[in-house]
Amino acid sequence: MYRRALDRLQAHGIKTTKQRLALGRLLFEGEHRHVTADQVYEEAKTEGVAVSLATVYNTLHQFARAGLLREVAVDLGQSYFDTNTSRHHHFFDPESGKLIDIPEHEVNVDRLPKAPDGHGIDSVEVIIRLGRKRDEPV
Repeated sequence: MYRRALDRLQAHGIKTTKQRLALGRLLFEGEHRHVTADQVYEEAKTEGVAVSLATVYNTLHQFARAGLLREVAVDLGQSYFDTNTSRHHHFFDPESGKLIDIPEHEVNVDRLPKAPDGHGIDSVEVIIRLGRKRDEPV
């Protein structure tokens, strides 16, 4: 039941605790998805995992630093954690709060500005915000 999560944590050098393993199982045992810390916390409570919201935040950030998750900041103070760590882009629907993957090759960025002195561009991640079509009723 925990094998996939255990293998992933160990492969990324993360010490396995009960809480990390339980959160890893919630995140990595199914399909790729986008989750907030609050969503993971609620899932953990539903599953009977004794964990604080602070521990969920800390664990998600630790997983992201280790390369197990990608943090996608959609607004100031609002981040999602993506279990798909490959390079890709996203649609964001602020009305539903959903992130939707866009394959990297479907977005073309023709020109980038020069990076500030002492820096280079590591990657480009595009977030396309969705809204209602103007001709659709509310």
